Amino acid sequence: MKTEWVDGSEIRVKVVGHTTVISANREGMVSLAKQLLTLADGVPGDHIHYDEYNSLESGSSEMIIERVQ
Repeated sequence: MKTEWVDGSEIRVKVVGHTTVISANREGMVSLAKQLLTLADGVPGDHIHYDEYNSLESGSSEMIIERVQ
């Protein structure tokens, strides 16, 4: 699955206790929205893996979003 990133995207993910906090600038929010729409049109099992090495800011927790049903 092809993911699209808007130039200047900044996204951070952190887990605080039992809460996951996703913080992003406008470009990051638009990128996530586009990727979620792409995932919604996919098939069950499709997923996007985010981490600080390929898409998130340094120090971010890993995050996987998966399409089910």
